[in-house]
Amino acid sequence: MKLLAFELSTEACSVALWVDGDVRERHEIAPRRHAELALPWADALLAEAGLAKSQLDAIAVGRGPGAFTGVRLGISIAQGIALALDRPALPVSTLAALTMRAITLPPPLAGGEEARLRGTASRADERTSALREGRAGWGGGMKGQRVLAAIDARMQEVYAASYVFEAADDGVLVPRALDAERVQPPDAVTLPDDGDGWLGVGTGFAAQGGALCERLGADLRAVDAEALPQAGDVARLAHVAWLRGEAIAPDLLEPAYLRNNVALTIAEQQALRASRA
Repeated sequence: MKLLAFELSTEACSVALWVDGDVRERHEIAPRRHAELALPWADALLAEAGLAKSQLDAIAVGRGPGAFTGVRLGISIAQGIALALDRPALPVSTLAALTMRAITLPPPLAGGEEARLRGTASRADERTSALREGRAGWGGGMKGQRVLAAIDARMQEVYAASYVFEAADDGVLVPRALDAERVQPPDAVTLPDDGDGWLGVGTGFAAQGGALCERLGADLRAVDAEALPQAGDVARLAHVAWLRGEAIAPDLLEPAYLRNNVALTIAEQQALRASRA
């Protein structure tokens, strides 16, 4: 199978090409440059693989939640390419894709809370073996591992959802949602069940001075507060969705904004600050 994947929902611009299990990816933290980079990167990846767009089987996209402009751009690009090629689309939750970053989360370091909550980037060359073997970078098995994914939503809120890793039909570990995606203040985020040993990924853990880490710290085994969703993981989850028959017509693609208002008025900002004072 050959699919092109986009993840533009955060400050990172990410494009990936899946060709029969091999993933090529371009990923860069590039705020406000997504529209400039996404399509040229897609063309470059196809050229590197010696493929024409007509050889693609489907187009995948991180459908949010995330930044309004990035989510909308990703949906528009994926929809446009899929319609032009008469190919199906595969929408993937941006929070689910972010959860995949936990696969190679490094071990908690000795030295207390600061070390345990340190954010580090995962290593691309470990991805396939980690997914296949069901292990995490810190040495434990990932099957059954629970992860809280959180993205800084600005406006003193985070996008969050909880997942557990399970084996897909092809044996690759993928996250299954334990609760609904939501947008809420960090101090309102709860876990769906008791117990420690959770992993945390995403910029939501650094938002509001690390309020989410402070609230849930006792339940968290390790956290990567710098992790961002990547198109390579969108492609991996899209392939699983393809095998499950979950591809849709491109005109059915819908963004997941979660928030009705993308900005607060000055009066609303003042009221929010006063309520948290």
